[in-house]
Amino acid sequence: MAVVIASDLSKDMAGEPLMQGVSFKLERRDRLTIAGRNGSGKTTLLRMLSGETGIDGGEIVFQKGVRVALHDQRPPRDRDITLRDYVLSACREQLELEAELGVLEQKMADGDEAAMVRYSDVYARFEAAGGYGWRERANNYLHGLAFTDDALDRKLDTFSGGQLTRASLARALAVEADLLLLDEPTNHLDIESLEWLEQTLTSLDCAIVLVAHDRWFLEAVGTAVLELEAGRSRYFKGTWHAWRREQAARELALGRAIEKQQAEIARMEGFIERFRAKASKAKQAQSRVKALDKVERITRDPRDTREMGFQFAKPERTGRVIFELEDGRLEVGDAPKRKLLLEGAEIWLERGEHVSLVGPNGTGKTTLIEALAGRRPLDDGKLRTGHNLKVGYLSQHDSELEGLGTARTVAEAAGKRTGLNPNQTRSLLGKFLFSGEEADKPLDGLSGGERKRLALAILLSQGANVLILDEPTNHLDLESREALEDALKSFEGALLLVTHDRALLDAVGHRTVALEHRTLRSYLGGWAEYARIRDDRKAAGEDPMGPPPKKAAAPPKAKAAANGNGAKAKANGLPKAAPAAPAAAQSKNAVRETGRLEKAVEAAEEALSALEVELAAPEAWATQYESAKSTARHTAAKRAVDDAYAALEEHLEKTEA
Repeated sequence: MAVVIASDLSKDMAGEPLMQGVSFKLERRDRLTIAGRNGSGKTTLLRMLSGETGIDGGEIVFQKGVRVALHDQRPPRDRDITLRDYVLSACREQLELEAELGVLEQKMADGDEAAMVRYSDVYARFEAAGGYGWRERANNYLHGLAFTDDALDRKLDTFSGGQLTRASLARALAVEADLLLLDEPTNHLDIESLEWLEQTLTSLDCAIVLVAHDRWFLEAVGTAVLELEAGRSRYFKGTWHAWRREQAARELALGRAIEKQQAEIARMEGFIERFRAKASKAKQAQSRVKALDKVERITRDPRDTREMGFQFAKPERTGRVIFELEDGRLEVGDAPKRKLLLEGAEIWLERGEHVSLVGPNGTGKTTLIEALAGRRPLDDGKLRTGHNLKVGYLSQHDSELEGLGTARTVAEAAGKRTGLNPNQTRSLLGKFLFSGEEADKPLDGLSGGERKRLALAILLSQGANVLILDEPTNHLDLESREALEDALKSFEGALLLVTHDRALLDAVGHRTVALEHRTLRSYLGGWAEYARIRDDRKAAGEDPMGPPPKKAAAPPKAKAAANGNGAKAKANGLPKAAPAAPAAAQSKNAVRETGRLEKAVEAAEEALSALEVELAAPEAWATQYESAKSTARHTAAKRAVDDAYAALEEHLEKTEA
């Protein structure tokens, strides 16, 4: 029997229809993803299914005795309880049955025969609800979402907003519901937790309805898609990418139908205009007027065509090196409980290079990019920056929108931050879906997605030639994420990107720098190449973060002289060492740079060769999705070789001049 059947659901908001004719049926192990722009009713539908919001039409029928659990973005109301108690409090059925079994056991010990009969029935229900292992499984959900045992007895008011969101997700999972409703479950998860959640959800024996904007997550988890758009709904049985392909074909067919109809209407109108004054043709012209009046015009709903679209301007040329960090050290917190984040860290960024910075939550990615952007000092180490840099920084929490003084609306805030005149400001905001009255929205009433779009608009106006972005897709819907992805792919300046959106990492990154064991390691290629290295380590039973760095006993100068070529060390993710003795004809720095660039060429060619061997396997091209990924990986590897040769040639020309 189906877990839930929704028939012809409708819902109005402020007297206007939000959704109409929503119908679907879910069995166990069905995982329905809801697609639609922000404001299309996705969260409202989840709350309708949970019973928190009423329905204005239609019917929802649940399987008898069904357990429903909802995770949404609202923080817990009671913060004066521990994390453990908060998570377990959702498991009312298990707690009640466990308590009843305890009472019955006491009665049986006193010789109550009726209690023995009752015990059998209650125990069967308890087993169906998870049995005595339910507490351990609840702890496993917390561990999978990166909570340690030490955190379980802390009160909720000691956790950050992101941690509370993860706690809410653990609470919903702990219910072990028959119908699991998840609103943005990927928010505030690092990549390791995202992958754990994907594996967990696909293994659960329940029906799942979820809203998310992480494209890789949707592809890995979903088995069907419910599309909500402009008040309409459409159910599609199949994976996320299959729905996207069908949607694109539908849009193409609609566009052709509109063009064809418009051409026919233009032909009829031309005939009417030409012959209505001629007596011999007047009757035919009048007939066409009537036919034209009866034509049902094919149009797109205005809400279907709203999408963010922008491009970064061609940036001014910078020096070859954007910045280079040597022996960096970063700490956070107050003495004596200072926490070490990075030690002996090295990272470099060159002109036009797009680098992804990855690592688990709490390891120091945001702290590092704040230091690179000049927003906080290093605790030790040297940071060298290139010339003519104009850095555009986007923080994770949109701190760019703070300190706006008297600005009360979106337009006022944008004008104050950009220095543009009112017309230019509104033109800029229109590219980010703040058109007309939306530009006059009050700042304190903006949603997370609207705040992020405003921050991106301000960033675009700065004309930066170096972008440092911290979680730029947070709160953005799918269409806005894809618009940002397109803009970053075509950005000609240097980019340092921190994000947990693996689709964005895969599309944009040329090189990956991973924060591993409190140091930084550089890997040629984008996210797919780094993920393969990490997975190979796991398969070999090794630490997926690679070997911990070794502590050298020699003094720093002697150590550097003994370690060989620095570029080879960088390519293998080890701290850079000094080069061998330079030739007399060139400076020390020039020889070192030549060696580094030559090794970079060799490493890029080796990576390309290894990838081509891997892609010779039929599995790499088995589906359209796999083919697209394989093509992207091969293109990135070839580009890395070309870039490495270009950098070497440029350097050699300079040294010979």
